[in-house]
Amino acid sequence: MSSVDEPSRPGGRVRDAARTRAEILDVATQEFARAGYDGARIDEIAARTRTTKRMIYYCFGGKEQLFTAVLERAYEAIREAEQRLDVAGLDPVAALRRLAELTFDHHERHPDLIRLVGIENMHGAEHLAASAKLGRIGSPALDVIRRILAAGRESGRFRADVDAVDVHAMISSFCFFRVANRHTFGALFGRDLLDPARREHYRTLLGDMVIAYLTAERAAE
Repeated sequence: MSSVDEPSRPGGRVRDAARTRAEILDVATQEFARAGYDGARIDEIAARTRTTKRMIYYCFGGKEQLFTAVLERAYEAIREAEQRLDVAGLDPVAALRRLAELTFDHHERHPDLIRLVGIENMHGAEHLAASAKLGRIGSPALDVIRRILAAGRESGRFRADVDAVDVHAMISSFCFFRVANRHTFGALFGRDLLDPARREHYRTLLGDMVIAYLTAERAAE
């Protein structure tokens, strides 16, 4: 019988530890997104990965740590996409649109991220708050937004009283709502926010809203 440290595939070959970990995270992501934190079962994750509960506990420490690892990987994926974003040479308006489009595309392609974030909010972000890794990741998008806003202010195209976190929240909230509220919005208003025929409309609308805010005259106090 194989030891915990060296689980084996049929045929006696030792499983690659990194591949095993990635497979567990793939299935755990699906299971937590489907059933929520409380409803997800380690037994189900083990059965779908052809491993054991003992191996999952060995790799991650427990259900709480596994969920934290799932969240960390989900956030790392969007941070990596933000880091690859190249807006050099673009004017501030085009650069902000490019960033908004990247967020739009990523949220659409990763609906599990939306469900995981919703679940974590129900738990008061306790797993994120306890994650040292996520604290080190930061948000490349905020750095990009700050540079774009500075260039926009310098050129006179953007208002001066704009905060990068506010802009990030505007972009993220539209992208999140479109995926998270698809079914309730459709039931209430008869419109599917993920309808492929309207995708470019919403993608452009997001950029229009952000740019309209950045270029609006500040209301008199």
